[in-house]
Amino acid sequence: MSQFAIISHPDCLLHEMGKWHPESPERLHAINDQLIASGLDTHFLHLEAPLATDGQLERVHSQDYVEAIKAASPQSGTVQLDPDTSMNPHTLQAARRAAGAVILGVDQVLSGKIAGAFCNVRPPGHHAMRNAAMGFCIFNNVAVGAAHALEKLDRVAIVDFDVHHGNGTEDIFRDDPRVLMISIFQHPFYPFSGIEGRSEHMVNIPLPAGSNGEVFREAVENYWVPALEAFRPQLIFFSAGFDAHIEDDMAGLAFVEADYAWVTGKIREIAERHGKGRMVSTLEGGYALHALGRSAAAHIRALAGL
Repeated sequence: MSQFAIISHPDCLLHEMGKWHPESPERLHAINDQLIASGLDTHFLHLEAPLATDGQLERVHSQDYVEAIKAASPQSGTVQLDPDTSMNPHTLQAARRAAGAVILGVDQVLSGKIAGAFCNVRPPGHHAMRNAAMGFCIFNNVAVGAAHALEKLDRVAIVDFDVHHGNGTEDIFRDDPRVLMISIFQHPFYPFSGIEGRSEHMVNIPLPAGSNGEVFREAVENYWVPALEAFRPQLIFFSAGFDAHIEDDMAGLAFVEADYAWVTGKIREIAERHGKGRMVSTLEGGYALHALGRSAAAHIRALAGL
């Protein structure tokens, strides 16, 4: 079997939005540390993320938006893009690497060089809309990767289990029948979306605060699995946010590591049936560092089939 890859880059550690901001470089360290502590690290190929080009970004973002982000990049200090999202002098490079990681994962998986990949990158992406940054996100990393894959494939699916709805991903792909987006999210909760746009290609399942893994698994079995089986995706992406964990106090769901491992295994079975097992996952949320590390490691272990 082809090897599994972890894709990252040191540039992703240089993006900072303030000492107390929850979307911090320590998130990547927490995942790396857990992979090492669990003995998983040595099983994987480690690849450095390239820089996404303007052309690759403009498959999902407008040229005006890409140019605006480049123009906003500061020489020093920080520039605020929305109340939660800012850029320092390293952010543009980090954001290009984060999108570039998913592109590299796609290329490596489609060439057969690897079986799958986890992109341990930041800033995250699923709130970034076609023409707007928001919610800690600059470029929509998973959307950039999906659009890249669609240059060669007919159907891709995006699985989003972040506690927040991936409104940017929906904004980009709502009218594209080549993309199936399936998601769960706490509702009502930021960004207060995902209800109006539901369709056979936008299978968004809102969960009330307090929902645990049993509720999550029921939603997966009842809604996600049938949609994926009917769609028969040739490649599956994960927007892998771990902020629905019970220890993460930024939200109110109650998942644990075993839930992330279970859902990844379920999706892996579908990927093997319809897409030669091809999967690319990229980090979204998750701010309780110990829970983030454990959850990501459980997800990665299941992705790799270990």
